[in-house]
Amino acid sequence: MKKFIIAIVLMLSGVQLFAREDGVAMADGMRSEGKIYVVVVCFVLILLGLLIYLFSIDRRLKKLEKKS
Repeated sequence: MKKFIIAIVLMLSGVQLFAREDGVAMADGMRSEGKIYVVVVCFVLILLGLLIYLFSIDRRLKKLEKKS
């Protein structure tokens, strides 16, 4: 129990350190130039690809389970 409490306190102190920053200069620069949308589109495409891959694996596993 003591280790659990210490771990929570350490995680919360780390969150406070990151919250003190005023902003991320790289994100602000990308947002001002309009490049942030390219990053978001790439991220969404990668996520969609992973989801489609996982669903296809799930369908194949269901077919194999029905056979056996």
